[in-house]
Order: sequence, then C-alpha cells, then structure tokens
Amino acid sequence: MARIVMKFGGTSVGDCDRIKNVARRVKAEVDRGNEVAVVVSAMSGVTNQLVDYCKQIAPLHDAREYDTVVSTGEQVTIGLLSIALQELGVQARSWMGWQIPIRSDGAHGKARIETIETTELERRMASGQVAVVAGFQGLGPDNRVTTLGRGGSDTSAVALAAAVHADRCDIYTDVDGVYTTDPRIVAKARKLDKITYEEMLELASLGAKVLQTRSVEMAMKHRVRVQVLSSFVDAPGTLVCDEEEIVEKELVSGIAYSRDEAKITLVRVADRPGVAAAIFGPLADANVNVDMIVQNVSEDGKHTDLTFTVAKSDLDRATKVLNERQGSLGYERLVPDSNVVKISVIGVGMRSHAGVAQKMFSTLADKAINIQVITTSEIKVSVLVAEEYTELALRALHSAYGLDA
Repeated sequence: MARIVMKFGGTSVGDCDRIKNVARRVKAEVDRGNEVAVVVSAMSGVTNQLVDYCKQIAPLHDAREYDTVVSTGEQVTIGLLSIALQELGVQARSWMGWQIPIRSDGAHGKARIETIETTELERRMASGQVAVVAGFQGLGPDNRVTTLGRGGSDTSAVALAAAVHADRCDIYTDVDGVYTTDPRIVAKARKLDKITYEEMLELASLGAKVLQTRSVEMAMKHRVRVQVLSSFVDAPGTLVCDEEEIVEKELVSGIAYSRDEAKITLVRVADRPGVAAAIFGPLADANVNVDMIVQNVSEDGKHTDLTFTVAKSDLDRATKVLNERQGSLGYERLVPDSNVVKISVIGVGMRSHAGVAQKMFSTLADKAINIQVITTSEIKVSVLVAEEYTELALRALHSAYGLDA
C-alpha cells in the first residue's frame, strides 16, 4: 500500500465528463489498495471569469474580498468530484482549505503556505476515504480565506504530499511529461523518464510551463517525489526526483526558452562606484525584477554601456523609472528592445563536464545567430538572442547536444 496525492488542473476538470474521467483514475488508485488524496483546481476558465467579475465591480478591489470570490471555483470542483467518486462506489469527502486547515500567511492573492494540520485528514484516508482537497486555498492568520496566486494548486498538492508523508505526488495535466524542449517547436523533442529537482526548477523558472516554480521549490525542500502525467493519455510520465535516483545523468537534460524578456541598454553611463545601485535600486522599489546583466568595459575609464533584461510586461514601467532619473544617473540615452528571447541549456551533467557553453556558442555562431547577453550558473547557460531566431536556435541546440529522439 502506498499513500498518493493526485493533482488535477483546470483542463483536466474542464467539464462534467472530464470530472468523471478523473474519478475513474482516482478509483484505479484506490482499487490498487492505495490511500489517496486528490487536489483539484477550478474548472478551466472559471478563475479568469471570477477575476474579471472583481475587476468589473472595482478595478482597485479589496484583496481579501477578491480571495473570497476567486476561491469559490475550487469549491465547485471538489464537490462535483466527490459526487462522481461516490457514484463509482468510492468513499469520498470534499475539503476546503480552511477545513483542514491549510494555514498561510496573510498576503492575500499570493499567500504562502505555513503549516497544514493533517491529523483528521490522515485518519480519514487510513479508513479508506478519499480526501478531495481544494487547491489554491489557504487560511490566513485572521481566519479569512487566502489564495496562493496563479499555479497555486500545484503548490497545494506538493505541500499536502509533504505534510501527509506521501510516497508520491502525481500531477496530471494536459501534457504527458517533461520534454527535452517544447515539442511544438522541435518535433524530435523526447520525453524524459526522470529529471532532478534542480533541473526541473531551472526549466520551470526559465520558461517551461509544465510545473509551477514554487511547487518545484517545495518538492525539492521536502524531497517529495513528483510525477508529471497526462490526464487524457494512459502513458508513463516523468518523475522529478533526487539526483541519486538517476543513474545515467545526461550532460544536458533540456533546453528552455522564454519570450517574456525585454532588453534595456543604457548608453554611456558614468563609470563610477555606486552607479549600479543608483540604477537598480529605483527599479527594485518599483517592483521591476532585473534578470540578466552585462556591463561593457570602459575604454576611457569614464563611461560604459550597461545592458540588462526585465519582464516584457515591466518594460514600460522600467523605462519610465529610468527616464525620470536620467539627469542624476548621467546616461546619454536609453535603448529598449522587446524583440528578444532567452534560451537556456540545462543539465546537472555540466558540473563535471567542460565545454557545454562553448558548444552552445559555436552552434549559434554556425547558424549566424548573434548572442546579445550571457549568464551562467552551475547547471545552466542562458543567452539572449533576437526573437526571430527562436525556432532555429532551439532546433540547432537540441541536435548539437544529442537530444533528438
């Protein structure tokens, strides 16, 4: 007997037929003799509709009441799934976040889970009852409902799996696993049997949409084995696990890309101590997150060019903040560019092998793709290139690292 947490996203519970399909999958686990808890999202499109209602009533709405509204989507799904399971002869009971309770901080709309009190939940599971839990929800310090932010149901599932000491957390989605790169762009992309927490975290943070970043962080912290599976296809998925579980470690496991990048270049910035703090301090105060940074060598010892990237949605705000301070910062002009893409090569094998970055650079050079910015970490190399070269770069790198199926 194993203890399993199963999580189903919005597309997996998009209508009543799909909810019945989920119930059959849950029943199959119960029939194997496993103890099961299920975490579900709202039906696809419902949360967006609820958010829109709030905006229609008041664009600057009370965040606590916003959470009261948008958390109702999951309440509907847990009730419907529990009914569907009961119809199949499976004991099931729905649980909202506050009923467990899943305690969070008070940051409404983007709360973080602090503790989960599982005594009663585990007692019910041990007796053979399936617990159907609302994802995305928490209970704040003032006993008001909180929500965990977009993608929060993945985090709910992993946190619950950690709290009940589950053997595995199965996350069902509309893809059948983690691929070496986006299969919609690279036809030869192949599904990975296993991937390490570190690699999955890099992939998630660098553009891969398979798992939400916070959920991977939590899985890595609590060593929860996570399996990514398809709700619609009966096929083996991808296991996200400890590095020790993977015998043959690939040099490169995957290639991610993000179109959500914009580049800003400040031309002829004064090359003096404190200028970087003067530039990036106001951006931080304006909640603009800066990613890649490169500073050119100052030829005359007085001026330099500084290039960095921000989220595309933050470009206008960042530009406004910097233009307002042009006089005090002393740069000559600001050059924005939103037509860029970040491409990242990821693999734990990089720790013990040289030449990974060189292969990336030479492969892109062979395709006449100019690299604008470079950043590296222990298990990744990221470059910024013109957006028009996205597909060409991904396919070329995928082949260069021997990832083609």
